[in-house]
Amino acid sequence: MPPAQLEAWRTFLQAHARVIEVLTRELKATEELPLTWYDVLVQLQEAPEHRLRMQELADAVLLSKSGVTRLVDRMERDGLVTRSRCADDRRGTFAQLTDAGRQRLRATAPTHLEGVQRYFTSLLDEDEARTLTELLSRVSTAAHTEV
Repeated sequence: MPPAQLEAWRTFLQAHARVIEVLTRELKATEELPLTWYDVLVQLQEAPEHRLRMQELADAVLLSKSGVTRLVDRMERDGLVTRSRCADDRRGTFAQLTDAGRQRLRATAPTHLEGVQRYFTSLLDEDEARTLTELLSRVSTAAHTEV
């Protein structure tokens, strides 16, 4: 493997791990909300009718179906999401954002977005952001076709 490509890989892994670590720590310390919970709230907020099938949610937040089930269990106990059966598929279950979940997302978003801005977006100009998006999309697409 060419050294430049291997160095790019290592740098990507290191940057991802460090940024996720600091965003996780800040959100937990400031808002008492795990980053994984925030991610679920965002995915549901952006989904049609603010709900997703459990498998779709698992895919969106990069967890296994059993992992997202345990996560949704905890979030449901806190009133941030609810579950409902899919009308056209009795085996299917939806996770849906509650009003409390929407309020929690609205309250915690400034902290998260400030961290994203500080540790990522402020370090890129628009051309760099477009280039990085194109490159990472290519990587993501190549890996997604293998799943």
